[in-house]
Amino acid sequence: MKRFLIGRLVFAVVSIVAATFIVLVLSRASGDPLLLYANSGYGLSAEGERVLREKLGLNHNVFVQYGIWLSRTLRGDMGETMLDRKPVSRIVFNKLPNTIQLAIGSWFIATFFGITLGVLSAVKRGSKLDYFSRTIALFGQALPQFWIALVLILVFSVYLKWLPAGLRGDSIWDIKYYILPTITLSSAALAGYLRITRSAMLEVMDSEYIRLARAKGATVNQVIWKHAFRNALIQPLTVATMLLAGFLDGAVLVETVFAWPGMGSGVLTAVNNNDFALLQGYVFFFTVLFVFATFITDILYAFVDPRIRYE
Repeated sequence: MKRFLIGRLVFAVVSIVAATFIVLVLSRASGDPLLLYANSGYGLSAEGERVLREKLGLNHNVFVQYGIWLSRTLRGDMGETMLDRKPVSRIVFNKLPNTIQLAIGSWFIATFFGITLGVLSAVKRGSKLDYFSRTIALFGQALPQFWIALVLILVFSVYLKWLPAGLRGDSIWDIKYYILPTITLSSAALAGYLRITRSAMLEVMDSEYIRLARAKGATVNQVIWKHAFRNALIQPLTVATMLLAGFLDGAVLVETVFAWPGMGSGVLTAVNNNDFALLQGYVFFFTVLFVFATFITDILYAFVDPRIRYE
């Protein structure tokens, strides 16, 4: 276990450094960053240019510049945005709770209904429920999310006028603003869960030890949930943790369509404004979330599958 933890720690550090360094290199390849600051509407005096060049380390090579940025980031200073000179860390942390709210709801819907329908579809193979579940999986993965979002807005916001078409609301308890974005974001993931779980369950249900359990008199529920489901859970488990990290990274399309003030829409704003300082801050958080999700996945493997051990 000690060797595993050390290896994962090294992997995490390398991943975070590589991702943020690439963003820095791309930002420098697009031109002098001072031109972006100068064209942001504030302008730069000769003294301001000198101070900013020294602060960003632009007098040094890209490796030294990255070292300066990384040391400041580890102290909690991720720099300032190019447009309005606001702290990057403050903007990211202000948007993070909104993204967490949307991500956790979407993840719960996709995980619960996707795995449940996948199990039932495999157990009742060839039934109407099986065909219904497979149809949901087909449309969920085939239809683009922006189309699903527009249809939901058209039906529930324009025609029926039951739900708002966008924004977040004044409080976390304004559930009506939460429904359409959550359904849209979870649609593809639910379909993926369903197909993976159904496939894994079908494979397990046809194995020898399941036949042995039935021959020894195990009940249907014992066969399904005690013997089959636990062994079939490994594949959905891999998707579950990575999917949550993906949701936390912010669904750019969903947050844009519904004007949801999360990290996904923040990334789009940073890209459109060529705000590499803000974009690098988002990339840093995204990479940390993905690395943490993979670590949790590996740990959970050992609890779900007794054959897996980390020496």
